[in-house]
Amino acid sequence: MTDASLSPAAAPRAGLIATDARTRKRNAAEKRFRAYGICAIGVGLLFLVFLFTSILRSGLPAFTQTVIDIEFTVTQEQFDTAEGKMLKTKEYEKLFIAALEGQLQERGLEVAFDGKAIQRLVGKPGGTIRSYLQANPDRLGAPISFELAAASRVDGYLNGRITRDSLVDSRFLQASDLDLIDALQQADIIKGAFNWNFITGTDSGVDNPGGAGLGASVIGSFFMMLVVLFLSLPIGVAASIYLEEFAPKNRWTDLIEVNISNLAAVPSIVFGILGLAVFIQFAGLPQSAPLVGGLVLTLMTLPTIIISTRASLAAVPPSIRDAALGVGASKMQSVFHHVLPLAMPGILTGTIIGLAQALGETAPLLLIGMVGFVAREYPEGFLSGFTDANSAMPAQIYTWASRADPGFYEKAWGGIIILLLFLITMNAIAVVLRRRFERRW
Repeated sequence: MTDASLSPAAAPRAGLIATDARTRKRNAAEKRFRAYGICAIGVGLLFLVFLFTSILRSGLPAFTQTVIDIEFTVTQEQFDTAEGKMLKTKEYEKLFIAALEGQLQERGLEVAFDGKAIQRLVGKPGGTIRSYLQANPDRLGAPISFELAAASRVDGYLNGRITRDSLVDSRFLQASDLDLIDALQQADIIKGAFNWNFITGTDSGVDNPGGAGLGASVIGSFFMMLVVLFLSLPIGVAASIYLEEFAPKNRWTDLIEVNISNLAAVPSIVFGILGLAVFIQFAGLPQSAPLVGGLVLTLMTLPTIIISTRASLAAVPPSIRDAALGVGASKMQSVFHHVLPLAMPGILTGTIIGLAQALGETAPLLLIGMVGFVAREYPEGFLSGFTDANSAMPAQIYTWASRADPGFYEKAWGGIIILLLFLITMNAIAVVLRRRFERRW
C-alpha cells in the first residue's frame, strides 16, 4: 500500500468511545423494549392487585358471622317446669325472649317482638338451650352465656346488603324485625364474630346461607387428590421413563408422543364425559363419589405429569448416563440410580403443579354429579370417604354461586379465598422442593 492510497477526504469511522447514529438507534430501541417490558409487568401487577382486592373484599365477609350474645340464668324450678311441658323447646324459647326483653329494658330500649320474630332472627333457640342444660345440669342457677348465630339476612342488613327500602316482607325477614335488630345492636347484644362453621361445617341447603360451610367439600377434595396422587405419579413417571430412556425412536413412539401432547390441550369437560361413560355407566361406580372424581382428574393430569417428567429427564446431561455405563452399570441402573435422582426436582414440581390444576377443576365434576350433590355430612370412615357421595371445593363454590340468595354469593367468594390458599400453598411447596433437591452440574 502506498501513501497515495490514503485519501484525506475519507470520513473517519467512529471509535470505541464515540457512537455513531446506527449504534444510537439500536441503543434507543433497546431502551424502548425495556420500557415496554416494565410497562407490561406493571399492568400485569395492577390487574393482579385488582383481582386479589376484589376477591378479598367480596369473600372476607364469609369468614364472619353475626351472633346474638345474651347471658341469663335458668333456675332448677324453671328447668323442671319446661321439662314437664308438652312443647319443651317452646318453654325454653319463652325464657330466652323474657331474658332478651329484660336486657333491652335495662338499657331503656322498648321494642315489641314475639317468638316468630326471634325465629326469623336466630331460628329456634329453645332446642339449643335445652340441649346445653341437659348436658350441663350443674349450670342451673348460674349465669349462662349463649352465643346464637343470626340468620344470613340479619347479617346482610348489618353489612348493608339489605336496606329498609329494598326489604320486602317474607317469612325470612320483615320490616318490623329491623327495629329489633337496631335495638340489639345499640344494646351491644348483637355483634360480629369469626365464622368457624364456614371452614369446618357442611352445606346447609338453599334456605340457610348463614349455616353453610366448606368443611365436607374440603374432605371430598382431599380424597380426590389422594386418588390422583397415587395413580398419576407412578403411572406418569413410569411412562415418561420408558418413552425417554428405553423406547425405540420410530413412528409408533412419535405417534404416542404427539397424542400425549394433544391430550394435554383437550378441554377438561371432555374427560368428564369420558369418566361418566366409562366409570359410572360402564363400570358402575357410585355417582358423586371422590373415587370417580379422582379417576377422572387422574386422566386429565397424566399428560401434564408425563410432559414435565420427560422434560426433567431430558435436562439431565448425557455425560451422566455415559459415565454410569462406562463403569459397568446397566441401562436400568444408570436410569434409576443416577438419572432419576437428578430429575426428581422437576418431576416433583410437575406433579404438584398437575395436582394444583386438578384441585381447581370444576367442569369434569359437572358430568359425574358432584355439583348436584349437597354435602351435608362428613364421611363415616376412611374407606367411605372414597365411595360415599360428596362434593369438592370448586363444585361447592359453583353451587353457591348459582343460588339466588346473596348470602351464598359471599360464601362462594370466601370459598375462592380458601381454594386460592390451597393452590398457593401447593405451588410454594413445588418451589421449595425444586430449590431443596436441585443439583447443578
